[in-house]
Amino acid sequence: MSNALKIEKLRAKAAELHGAGALGEAEKLYRRILELHHTDRAARAMIGVIRLSQGRAAEALAILDPLVIEAPGDVDIRTQRGLALQDLGRRAEALADFDQALAIKPGNVISLLYRGNLFLESGAFAAALGAYDQLLAAAPGYDEAWFRRGACLWLLDRFDDALASYARALALNPARFSAAFNSGTVLLKLDRYNEAFSAFEKAKMLAPAHPYVLGGIASAILGGADLARWDTCRAQVVSAVRDRSAVIAPLTFLPFCEDGLLRHACSAAFVADRVPAPAAPLWNGERYSHDRIRVAYLSSDFHQHATAELIAGLIERHDRSRFEITAFSFSRDDGSAMRARLVKAFDRFEDVRNLSDVDVARLLRESEFDIAVDLKGHTEGARPGILAHRPCPVQVNYLGYPGTIGAPWLDYILADAVVLPLSEQPFYSERIIHLPHCYQVNDSSRAIADDTPSRAEAGLPPDDFVFCCFNAAWKIAPRIFDIWMRLLGCLPGSVLWLLDDNDSAREHLRAAATARGIDPARLVFAPRVEQAAHLARHRLADLFLDTLPYNAHTTASDALWTGLPLVTCAGTSFDGRVAASMLHTIGLPELVTQSVEAYEALALALARDPARLAALKARLETNRLSSPLFDTDRFRAAIEAAYQAMLLP
Repeated sequence: MSNALKIEKLRAKAAELHGAGALGEAEKLYRRILELHHTDRAARAMIGVIRLSQGRAAEALAILDPLVIEAPGDVDIRTQRGLALQDLGRRAEALADFDQALAIKPGNVISLLYRGNLFLESGAFAAALGAYDQLLAAAPGYDEAWFRRGACLWLLDRFDDALASYARALALNPARFSAAFNSGTVLLKLDRYNEAFSAFEKAKMLAPAHPYVLGGIASAILGGADLARWDTCRAQVVSAVRDRSAVIAPLTFLPFCEDGLLRHACSAAFVADRVPAPAAPLWNGERYSHDRIRVAYLSSDFHQHATAELIAGLIERHDRSRFEITAFSFSRDDGSAMRARLVKAFDRFEDVRNLSDVDVARLLRESEFDIAVDLKGHTEGARPGILAHRPCPVQVNYLGYPGTIGAPWLDYILADAVVLPLSEQPFYSERIIHLPHCYQVNDSSRAIADDTPSRAEAGLPPDDFVFCCFNAAWKIAPRIFDIWMRLLGCLPGSVLWLLDDNDSAREHLRAAATARGIDPARLVFAPRVEQAAHLARHRLADLFLDTLPYNAHTTASDALWTGLPLVTCAGTSFDGRVAASMLHTIGLPELVTQSVEAYEALALALARDPARLAALKARLETNRLSSPLFDTDRFRAAIEAAYQAMLLP
């Protein structure tokens, strides 16, 4: 057999192994080719490609550089060198290689794909979309192009378009797990929870053991208040965290499990999976001597959002003689009045949405911020990878996520003695710091609309008792819903007024009421309205019923700010004690119960005793403006004292 024939047989086998992911075996065959023909360019190039697949971009570049000189017109080699340059962070040189490859061979599929991926990685989403559209013009049946286009549209907040692109990818390649899974993720974002459940079920069929699938299914069940599937899902989620067979988003896990050790394990596993370990900390013990303490607040919620409603007044009131306050925002500008208010309130407003985690971290370090406050934790839009680079001397978990981040780079969590007793410290990676009153900041300037709709306009009965809960649907668990239905059963004509969160939740909650013997028409769903009008309509309700194990947080503030009494049951974890903390702070501790049985009994007793309920409302109105709960300036002094204490040597 001639050498040429041997080489081609070796090349075919090497390509087969390479395609199957057997990189080491493939490389052995490529090297045997080089023994037979030591200048074989294709074999050398493929070893470079293997180095890229192994994450060894510098070695790949050392192989590919001379090959580009030998064969400047070889589009594939030039494209692979561009990919190596991209992996090394040399984006401008990478783009030049991709452009040169396309100049040589316009419409080259791989060059167009990598060029789009480079733009996507660089945050140039519009340019990436243009590249993917150009790619699809050349290869309309290429499922990878449709998939990448979907990812780009997601980042452009064009969720319906992203869903359509993922659908095309899945139609072209029905076995593509990533397209099915990402479709579910987009449907979650669109609040289309029944469809999201179906998408994740499809993904599960394609990859039953994939560690992300169960978390997606659980998110769809929670978001759609699918109480019929809730208990089964809970058992699966808790088991998966216990045996580490799945990666569950910590916020998804909280409503299912109050066990502190498992919650910490869930957070730690999520961080380990999602946040690459940085090479080295950016801050190495230096202490700054600024005239004012530099505080950076990090969030994707600096727009019309519950967190913004709570914190805006604090940002405006920070003592500028002692503190310099900066926003690091990684969210869209929604054009809202709240966004404009926050931009004005901060001393600096850094829009870092299109910067990488490490670039944001470097900006924090170069600006010598003393304290970074993560307002997101493990909630939607969080970017824990920023503070993982340790850019600041003090890094704090506050407000957005009522639990541990499960990682070493956050030093403190701000809480209070009710929501997070020091006995809970073993379950937290952060050191617990107590504020003197309720940990949750409130804005005492929040406007309540003067005009209150009539009960008839709100779809409520004119005289019967109105129970109310405007918590998000994902907080409604079967045990608490059972209590609510029993309350309606005990009070003929009474109704339960809920937030019209999404179509799936409305459907499932009505079905759950029917299954419990209650006419679903007694569940009244309030559509979303502008915030001041939403606060005003609280006046139509008689009593707010809290959820468990995950309480009302901002929604509890809403109720109390508008003078609506709230009954809660103190849970065993941070998120289940927030309403209790507020009620203690505002001087209504008798509305905090210690068991679900007592919660049910108290709610029923108040509904049957108008005089007692009226007395509570009168006390709430008296305390509302005098207690620490809605004293923003008093809170400001407390949190600033905590910040100063954190910086002590």
